[in-house]
Amino acid sequence: MRFSIYSEMQYWGPPARKSPEQMYAEVAEQIVHADRLGYWSYAIIEHMFFERFSISPDPLSFFCQMAPRTKQINFRTMLHVLPYHNPTMLASRIAEAEILLDGRYEFGVGRGHGWIPPKAGVPLSEIRDLYEESFEVFFKALENERFSHQGRFYKVDDSHIVPSPPKRRMRIFVGGTSDYTYELAGRKGWTVAVPPLLPYGALERQLDIYRETCAAHGNEPDIVWIHACYMDEDREVAKRDAELGMRRFLEGNADPLKERASDEELEQAGYGFYASGIMEQLAATPYEEMITGDIVWVGTPEDVIERIEQTREVCAGLTEVAITVNPGGFEHWKAIKTQELFADLVMPHFER
Repeated sequence: MRFSIYSEMQYWGPPARKSPEQMYAEVAEQIVHADRLGYWSYAIIEHMFFERFSISPDPLSFFCQMAPRTKQINFRTMLHVLPYHNPTMLASRIAEAEILLDGRYEFGVGRGHGWIPPKAGVPLSEIRDLYEESFEVFFKALENERFSHQGRFYKVDDSHIVPSPPKRRMRIFVGGTSDYTYELAGRKGWTVAVPPLLPYGALERQLDIYRETCAAHGNEPDIVWIHACYMDEDREVAKRDAELGMRRFLEGNADPLKERASDEELEQAGYGFYASGIMEQLAATPYEEMITGDIVWVGTPEDVIERIEQTREVCAGLTEVAITVNPGGFEHWKAIKTQELFADLVMPHFER
């Protein structure tokens, strides 16, 4: 089993006593620390416009800065939101990253959260069609020496990207809640990243679709489980130290819904999940229920080992666990502490 770190880079402003510049500097130190401890990958979400959710609109440029400061850790964008990129330009940037990051780049693709289109100036009603066409053009560009395309949004005649497309088969990720996403991943042999905060039961049906589709197409399931995590060797100390950050983590994930479109518009655009009230309900979860309900992992290293064992028992195809160590604007020392405890006391258990 692989172990990695996932960050949304949630920013909570002056009450957290740090500037965006300080937050980027802290995450850079956390990446260097994770590399030294032997984590497989450091993943950062690509997200725009809503600071309490994320201040990370371009993880790839950040990773290119971090490559010379690290030796072995992989870098992962979760996910490139295709409707807001020119797909041929993005494919070119990934080909360049293959060189700059020395083959240590992983990425996912998706259409992004339902609250982004109005802020980006893209009609919500166009997102589904734009995503599907961008997806087609992007992979034509990334997987072929020459490509053409005639569509509604893009018309390309005998083009190519430079540098040339990567020669190796890259590990590609998808995430989300739609059945189509899981069926696509199964057909393509891609990796599924389970969104943080959701318990296994919330996506059991979609994961079954993924496993069944993998089997039908001769692919092995590759599932990444993401959870916010904080540890101390004293359970009560862990619970005390983590409360504010974990509350903010859930609140930050729901915060953009204050400016969402109408339920009808979201449903028509295929974003019905955002009209379901699930994220608001999670944000209102009492702290003790977050822990007992397996929404976040807070406790001793032994507690976290038990949670991972429970997840592995029910989730066939689980290959990687990713922990979020800086949720909700956590203090830097807390993130470093959890990275170290997890590497020293949790990862060896599963290696044995």
